[in-house]
Amino acid sequence: MTDELRRGRASLAFSFLVQGVTFALLVTRIPALQDQYGISDGLLPVFLAAVPILAGVGSVGTEWLVKRVPPSRVLRWVQPVVLLALLGAGAGDALWQVAVALGAFGLSVGALDASMNMLGVSLQRAYGRSIMLGFHAAYSLGGIAGASLAWAGAHWDLSLFVSYLPVVVVLLPAALVGSRWYVDAGDGAGAGAGAAGAAGAAGTAGAAGTTGDAGAGKGGPVVFKLLLPLCMVMTFAYIGDSTVSNWSAKYLQDVLGSSEEVSTVPYNVYMVMTLLGRGLGDLGVRRFGAVAVVRVGSVVAALGFAIVAVAPGAWTGILGFTVLGLGLCVIVPQTFAAAGRLFPGASDAAVARLNVFNYVGFLIGSPLVGALGDAWNYRGAMLVPMVLVLVTLLYARSFAPGADRYGDGHERPRTADVGRGSNGL
Repeated sequence: MTDELRRGRASLAFSFLVQGVTFALLVTRIPALQDQYGISDGLLPVFLAAVPILAGVGSVGTEWLVKRVPPSRVLRWVQPVVLLALLGAGAGDALWQVAVALGAFGLSVGALDASMNMLGVSLQRAYGRSIMLGFHAAYSLGGIAGASLAWAGAHWDLSLFVSYLPVVVVLLPAALVGSRWYVDAGDGAGAGAGAAGAAGAAGTAGAAGTTGDAGAGKGGPVVFKLLLPLCMVMTFAYIGDSTVSNWSAKYLQDVLGSSEEVSTVPYNVYMVMTLLGRGLGDLGVRRFGAVAVVRVGSVVAALGFAIVAVAPGAWTGILGFTVLGLGLCVIVPQTFAAAGRLFPGASDAAVARLNVFNYVGFLIGSPLVGALGDAWNYRGAMLVPMVLVLVTLLYARSFAPGADRYGDGHERPRTADVGRGSNGL
């Protein structure tokens, strides 16, 4: 494995970590933003919905943009915009100012999520083995760090601007420096070139071959019918994730009778378990294959929701959210990786389109659980994401590696020279 690829992997992991910090600092301080700008309870959902909608627009725009410039260049310049938008959200006092800041955050975070995962998919292809979960583990670690920084800011009663400023001052130049080592392995071209000898010796098509699915070969267009199962899985996963982030504290306090302090525990343990599960997940994919890991993750996540739904008390509920995090965390990274394998000649476009369903799930999940909880009860509402996660089992074969044969115990030998560096971009 070349030093270029190792540096590319490390720098991309750092980018995921930075984004985890940034996003956590925003979402965990929503009440403070509401107070600072005097946003009413009726208007707040409009602001919260606008961010993922604009992020979807940014993701679609990135699909068009990367036809003209490499994903590494997109990521290099949108990450500073995301950080500056976060700082802008904490700096103003007028409603239009926060609207502009959140609008910029939404558009740029969509481009950032898409370009980060494009680079992750192409690097995984270059490595010839599963590394995608490791990038998302870095994001989880960043989320834990960001939530801790947000807690410290709230505990010391710091203004949002004072809380955000040192984070942006440190992370923005660090992200720019790290971006020098991003690697664009390309839509199957670079990876296929670097692994051609190994793939030929193994008697497989490898990254430079075709999958046998119409439209899924090298250079072929993204056929939405083939991508749709993965889009459904992505939506279901984010419905589950948004249920935890938006309703875990309320569920523990209102349904299971916990204290306000204890009600903050579920999301923290959920994030810790996503870090643990993703940190170990690549080993599981290499040993047992992506299909098995996704199936086990779906069953474990469903079990977690079931425990939450029937929990007699707060600590049993926390156990449920712990189990849920361990299972759910493997699905999203593997969904991106599966899209890259399905369309080796158009993986950037596939990732950009799939990424939109991240935001679809986020938009659906929180209102769905809230509406069911109000109309029925919150225990019953927890069964809905449980069932949706189980539906992932029906689509598990979409995660099969196909001709590439990496990630299922038949990985390609390590490549000697893959991709092109982005230093000259």
